Order: sequence, then C-alpha cells, then structure tokens
Amino acid sequence: MEEYRDGSLRGKVFQRLREDILNGVYQEHEELREITIGEELGVSRTPVREALRQLELEGLVTIIPNKGAYVTGITAKDVEDIYKIRSQLEGLCARWATKNITDEQIEELEEIILLSEYHLHKKRNGQAEQVSEMDGKFHKILYEASDSRILEHVLKDFHKYVQMARTMSVEAPTRAQRSIEEHREILNAIRAKDADLAEKLANQHIINVMKNLHLNEI
Repeated sequence: MEEYRDGSLRGKVFQRLREDILNGVYQEHEELREITIGEELGVSRTPVREALRQLELEGLVTIIPNKGAYVTGITAKDVEDIYKIRSQLEGLCARWATKNITDEQIEELEEIILLSEYHLHKKRNGQAEQVSEMDGKFHKILYEASDSRILEHVLKDFHKYVQMARTMSVEAPTRAQRSIEEHREILNAIRAKDADLAEKLANQHIINVMKNLHLNEI
C-alpha cells in the first residue's frame, strides 16, 4: 500500500478519493465514475482506475464487473470493530509513550488540555469543532510520543476512519468534559512513568468513546 501513500499521481488520486469517501462527499452505494472523477481532478482514467482498485482492497469501494465502482462506506459494525482494535493499540501507545515522551511533548499535551477546556466552556458557534480538533491533536502527539513509526501509522489510519463519528461523539457537553478529564488522567499517568496505568486509562478512554457513540445511535 505504500506506493499509494507517496507523492505520485495515482497516490494523490487515491488519497483524495479515500478522504472524500470518509468525509461523506460520496454517499454509500453512490457510483464512482472514472471519467467524471478524472475530469474533476484533471487526470486520465488510468490513475483513477488504479485508485479505485486499491480502495476496493480497503473495503471502501465495491467494483462490479461490466457495471462500475460503488461506495461501500463504513458500517456501524466497522466503526465498532475499529474502536475495539484501536482501544488496544491506544493502550500500547500510551505504554510506550511513558518511556519515550519528551518534555516538549508533555508541555504540548498540557496546553491542548487547557485549550480544550477553554473551547468547551466558550458560548460560541464552532465550539464542538474546536474541541474535536483539540482531541485529535492530543492523540496525534501521543502517537508521535510512542516513538513507533508503524504504530503511529496504523493509529492515524484508524483515526481517519472514525473521524466523523468522533466529531459527533464530542458534541455532547457531558461527554466532551469527561473526555478532557480522561486525557488529563492519561497525561498524569505518563508523566508519573506509570506504564500500566497509562495503558489501562488509554484503553478505557477509547472504550468510553465507543459506548458514547452507541448511546447516540451513531
């Protein structure tokens, strides 16, 4: 899959289509026409066709011979499975971060938590988006702090798959507040070099997010 993550033309087309599907630009069961996409992106049909084949391998597209390519999308079960797997990997990430995190990264995480609290209590439009953005930044720094290129790559992929569901989950003020508190508990455990506790808290944090998604019927 690495060839689709470089700066080549087919890699760029793949990434664009992948992000558009995950962001809801293309709806489930919608047909993806090679000619139309090629014209929109200013490319020939070849890189589009190659990108669609790769998206089929990821389960985001279904190609029916002699008919066309259609968006498969992400089902509720897919999201649940991803969260369950992600909870284990997030725990591992927090464990490794207790050993490899830098003082600068600790300061960044602390600042993100403070900004999250600030945006949460602001009575202005866009608050939910800003809190969600802070949530994403918190996890991104944790991934980097694990000092594992492979783990960081896998977790970032999972994060993309559930970004819409994650955004919806922090819209509820009660969950958003608790999520920030859980972030602080994770950071405190990492700062104390308690790998067991950090792993347990990070694992439970993702499980709690998943439970909230169920409660909101997402």
